[in-house]
Amino acid sequence: MVNVNLLVAEGEGLTLEFKERYSPKIDEDIVAFANTKGGRVLLGVSDDRRSVGCTLTNELKARILSLARNCEPGIGVTIAAHDGVVVVEVPEGREKPYRCASGYYRRLDGATQKMRTDELRLLFNATNPLPYEARPSHCTLKDVVDAKVRAFLTEARIPGPVTTRALLTSLNLVDGRLTNAGALFFTAAPAEAQLIAFKGKEKAIVYDRHDVRDDLLTQFNEAMLFLTKHLNLRSEIKGVDREDILEIPEEALREAVVNALMHRDYSVRGTSVTVHVFDDRVEITNPGTAPPGRLGAVSVRRNELIADLFSRMRKAERAGTGIAKIRRLMASAGLPPPTFQTGPFFTVVFRRPTTLTREETTRKVPENPRTTQKTTQKTTQKILALLAEQPAMTREELAARLGITPDGVKYHLARLQEKGLLRRVGPDKGGTWEVRT
Repeated sequence: MVNVNLLVAEGEGLTLEFKERYSPKIDEDIVAFANTKGGRVLLGVSDDRRSVGCTLTNELKARILSLARNCEPGIGVTIAAHDGVVVVEVPEGREKPYRCASGYYRRLDGATQKMRTDELRLLFNATNPLPYEARPSHCTLKDVVDAKVRAFLTEARIPGPVTTRALLTSLNLVDGRLTNAGALFFTAAPAEAQLIAFKGKEKAIVYDRHDVRDDLLTQFNEAMLFLTKHLNLRSEIKGVDREDILEIPEEALREAVVNALMHRDYSVRGTSVTVHVFDDRVEITNPGTAPPGRLGAVSVRRNELIADLFSRMRKAERAGTGIAKIRRLMASAGLPPPTFQTGPFFTVVFRRPTTLTREETTRKVPENPRTTQKTTQKTTQKILALLAEQPAMTREELAARLGITPDGVKYHLARLQEKGLLRRVGPDKGGTWEVRT
């Protein structure tokens, strides 16, 4: 039984498309689903998740079936009405590639895109019809951790209540057993990321290391926290407010980390995604060669299900433009372009613009160091006071109250924890802060 309310709440994605009304162009979506992972088209639902309704008549059903049969090769679809919405279910095709009258299409996250010749060649050269992420894992639904499901629902802004089985089934993460993609996001200790800070420019002296053996969302969050901890901030005073800016654009780092997690070859055992911080550079590496083709020119993803989950949480670009975005952000910041190293591993290298310590950078950039010091002290005092009153406040809520960026809040929280004035109780999502005096 199709749970239409849950599908609407999840929003469009790799396997779901909303249409307010029928159009003959629906054959493009049918072909796109057959060429990717299969999926559903919901007729009678707007892009902003409003149910406008659609009646399934014999004429409408005949039109859709005719369109699907006229694709090359023909595609067998299932059509049914549920809760005032017409659901067109498209299986993943076994005779790829499929085309309709206007050409070849595929799904990329929440969009149907027409494929170019080079994309066709790259996308269907794969010899294994079932990629690692879609294969059944050794885990069952009993291995799913409820807290990880709640964290995903919060990040993806999917309102509850919803059962774990219904959620994972609708996201195509259950195939008898939990798929590997499902296990990587929702079970305990499925994979590892290594976060290491080195003293100097070589892999000789390690002064901080954090091995994260946990789900992929936790790996992402921990990697970003580690980078924020070990990279410098420069401060700009704008009027009476201070803005803290990371030496390498945080958005560029986010794209690099999430790309490493999305494109990692998880079938290669004994390897990890690594984040290495040196005095002069940052290196973010994932096992697995870069997708074929020119970097940033063709969007070919090794793990489409994993990419879809990150996109639903708004951690990745839906258009598959991560590398182009990284280049653009570095150029906008006036920094050297990143370099990309390919081979058995894929590495993004960011050159650091300075080797000053965080404290030195903060003191030197503003024109008035005393003003900066007083501003910093007032900010930390306000943070401690707010968290003493409301221990469950989030970074975003603190930023709104203080009038600074979430990055600035993250920096102050890390400093307060280092000084022993603040302690995190419970998980990142759903936990609280304890002020220690």
